[in-house]
Amino acid sequence: MDERSKACAEMVEEILIGGAYKATKYLSDKLTVKATRKRYKGKLRKGENVDIVLTIGKPNYEEREKIKRAKKAKQGRIEMTAKYPPKAKK
Repeated sequence: MDERSKACAEMVEEILIGGAYKATKYLSDKLTVKATRKRYKGKLRKGENVDIVLTIGKPNYEEREKIKRAKKAKQGRIEMTAKYPPKAKK
């Protein structure tokens, strides 16, 4: 299994098990692997079917800015980021 397929498996696992709706793995400055769960009107559905879109390619604007900030702060390489839905208000 190559690096890209391992990254895809990790991102899907983060969505299905971790509860994120978007997970991104930075393989290099010019290559990212993203998994995004489809939401309906901004909310996750609690059904049996889960639609996940995998994107392998160049980083988008937000990700390029994150890479730039990490380089400026001399943090080194960013491994992974995930976005989670907001907590429900009671």
